[in-house]
Amino acid sequence: MPPRRTFGRRWWGRAWVEALEQRAKLDPNRLPRGRTYARKGVVDQLAISAGEITAWVRGSRPDPYRVAIRMREFSASEWDKLLDVAGRRLGHAAALLDGELPEELAVQSREAGADLLPGPGDLRPRCSCPDSANPCKHVAAVYYLVADEVDADPFVLFTLRGRGRDEVLAQLRELRTPSAARPARAPEVGLTPKKAYARRIAPLPPLPAVPGEPGPPAVLDLDPPARSGLTSAGLAALAADAASLALDLLRTRDALADLTFAEDLARRAARPGADVFGLAAAAEVAPSEMIVSAQAWREAGRCGLAALRDVWSPGPGPLAVARAELAELPGEAKVWRNRVTVGSVQLRYGRDSRWYRFVRVAGQWWPDGPPAEQPVDLAYPAEG
Repeated sequence: MPPRRTFGRRWWGRAWVEALEQRAKLDPNRLPRGRTYARKGVVDQLAISAGEITAWVRGSRPDPYRVAIRMREFSASEWDKLLDVAGRRLGHAAALLDGELPEELAVQSREAGADLLPGPGDLRPRCSCPDSANPCKHVAAVYYLVADEVDADPFVLFTLRGRGRDEVLAQLRELRTPSAARPARAPEVGLTPKKAYARRIAPLPPLPAVPGEPGPPAVLDLDPPARSGLTSAGLAALAADAASLALDLLRTRDALADLTFAEDLARRAARPGADVFGLAAAAEVAPSEMIVSAQAWREAGRCGLAALRDVWSPGPGPLAVARAELAELPGEAKVWRNRVTVGSVQLRYGRDSRWYRFVRVAGQWWPDGPPAEQPVDLAYPAEG
């Protein structure tokens, strides 16, 4: 047995069917008969024009029945709302040009009060058959077959609301290029090469002063799609962090622009008021690891983070000096690679030729203050 005929293969075709069955408040007892009728292939000459669907449907009589369905066209204000939503993002128009209807556009236009899909009272059918029910099975069959037309071209939904593809796209282009509506300026009079080279070059204006604080991020017009996993607050936090990093680059001119993922994560966690536990969850690292990384970054930036993580062999000279300085602390000094440990104090020699002090707390080594050029500055007992 062949599979049963379905209506709406793409999401926008299925959305048309769902709107008919759930939101348009049509008689639920009449729609199944029309769906069965549509599967029999009795609908001919289906045509769609601005605000109207027409077709011929073969029934029990010799002559087919004439079906005409009017769909409520949008008012000027409703079109303004729809075009405003569609014009906010270049991707919406690009998707429409590719024959696709972004689900986000459909949802946002409905929220704005310009629903492309049929709602209560939007459809006004007429059929030449004697059945007075609304909808009769002939009208219902046409309703379902419109899903195929919407599948093939989502602009059918725009046409049914009163404007076709070319008009909608022209208006979207006009919205995205407002300068096109301005009168054209007279062409400037050109210069001969001799006069151009004779001109004195004006000095470049001075660069503006570096601001004291980063500016606030722009407010998003719309929330991200729910299924994207993003939130407006999360995007605003990323934008604020990017502005702060840009300001740091302007001030310091250092190598913050090529941070690794781990370094940038530690930098973000070290910022005042950072959601350390949220960052840890998003990066799938242990909260304790995130906290200690943030502390290392606060003490010495990327060099502090390197001292926390790097194990390397600098040679015996620097380590011998550190071991001698730690000799006054109680306990035996142990040397391993770039680390000298006595009890709960450990000095680590960084690749930047500076020393970093760590103390052991609850079984974990924690950065304990800024680095020093000489180990003697860090060779003192741990507190408590």
